[in-house]
Amino acid sequence: MHVADLDTGRKILAGDDHVPLPIAGLGFVPVLVETAAALDAGTLDPLRIVDRATEGFVAGSGLWRNLRVPALPLIDLAVLAAATGDPNAANALLDAVGHEQVRARMVSLGMPRSAVLDHFRDKRGPDDAPHVAVGTTREFAHLFAALVNASVVDAAVSAQVSEWLSLNQDLSLVAAATGLDPFAHDHDAHGLLFVNKTGRDRGVRAEAGVLAGPRAGIAYALTVCFDDLSISHRLRAHDAFRILGTDLMEYTH
Repeated sequence: MHVADLDTGRKILAGDDHVPLPIAGLGFVPVLVETAAALDAGTLDPLRIVDRATEGFVAGSGLWRNLRVPALPLIDLAVLAAATGDPNAANALLDAVGHEQVRARMVSLGMPRSAVLDHFRDKRGPDDAPHVAVGTTREFAHLFAALVNASVVDAAVSAQVSEWLSLNQDLSLVAAATGLDPFAHDHDAHGLLFVNKTGRDRGVRAEAGVLAGPRAGIAYALTVCFDDLSISHRLRAHDAFRILGTDLMEYTH
């Protein structure tokens, strides 16, 4: 884990924050950054229509698989990927911006230990990367702090990615302690600023984000890898996130 003060960057809490671990969908935040940068530079058309893939289609999760519409504009795919973690939308964005460009962007953002390794897949064969993405909590906490502080690429790109991520509906881990509405939390009545992204896979839970309240603001990241042998194993992993969320609420609010 890694928790740092949002204004000063002072490390508040850390443990093994330099170790790259599987982070599933959390690793696609740099893909959103590269998408926003390309849209801002004019190298991608936000209204370019992208067909839903037939080869490599992910049928096991996501929202787009249940929609009738077979194609969507890139800008809507970014919203779908950020708000619901839709794997087919995320794969389409990765194809649109290019794997090499995402890798170069991560290096420029100071994330040498993190990487997007592959597309989302229903099944991983021997020729596929073992994980969608890997990352360190230190690098992802710093990335979210930089997004909110408008220093990722530039202010416009930071604002766009933060806006997309503020729509994220997965508030079941760290954010469970905030009491926020999963479907409308970008303008909280009690003055909480919250932006996050989660990652989920078999035996993997990961989350990074920013939480700011009346007293303080923090950037955080937590990854838990576990043997998913039973419901109780999984719930213990989820408890770690919710306990951290309670501590962060006490610190910021």
